Formats: sequence, C-alpha cells, structure tokens
Amino acid sequence: MKKVLLTISTFCFAFFFSQKSQNYLEISYSSVCCGTPSEEPVISSLRQFEKKNKIKGMEILIQSGLGREGEFNLYVGTDKLNAKQKKQLIQNLSAVTALQNGKRKGNSSGFVNFDPTVTVSQPDLMNARNLTIYKNKEK
Repeated sequence: MKKVLLTISTFCFAFFFSQKSQNYLEISYSSVCCGTPSEEPVISSLRQFEKKNKIKGMEILIQSGLGREGEFNLYVGTDKLNAKQKKQLIQNLSAVTALQNGKRKGNSSGFVNFDPTVTVSQPDLMNARNLTIYKNKEK
C-alpha cells in the first residue's frame, strides 16, 4: 500500500511541478451542434512560431471534457517568451482563430475563441479537471 501511495504522489508531484510556465493564453473550442473545430491550424501556427523564433518545446496543455460535444480548451505557456515574441504570438493566434472562424460552415460547426487580454495563471489551472499535456499527433 505504501508503494502505491508513493508512486501516485510521485506522479502527481512530477506532473504539477514539471509545468514551467506560470502564465498561459487560453484558446477555447466550442460547439454549435456537430462537434468542435480542429485544433490543427492553431497547433501548426504554434509549431511554425517555435521554429521561426527558435524556441524549444512551448508548453501546451489541453483541458478536455468541457461539454457533451467535445468542447475543450488549450493553454499555451508564455513565460519563455520576451515581450516582442509574446506580442507576435498573440497576433498570430488572433489571425489564425479569426481565419478559422471565418471558414466555418454556417451553423453546423463550432467556434474557436481567443481573447488576447485574458491570461490564465498556474494556480487557476491547479484546480482544473481533465488537464493534461498536449501531445501532438504528428504523422
């Protein structure tokens, strides 16, 4: 029993304290009737931003299970970025989400919501349910 508790506590400690960022940008995916839009345009934009600015491993968290139709949030860590990079990232994310919302199919697909003025802090995320590290589905 002690080994099980030790293993669980080690896992929890490693997960919560491995998060390096203290501040995150929130991108939420909502549904209208038929599921949420894909996160791939946003993830692709983040990967391009990493390459362009030579940033290794931006921290991206995903919170799933927020609704019946697969609603979820992405959280992007911004502590590794300087002021200029953060401004560029916000501009890129604003453009990508606006483009993705502009291409949606009438009332049958959901929205991608991004508010550049909202910053979520790590203590806020400590109490979040269903929060995991985003694993890119590269082919």
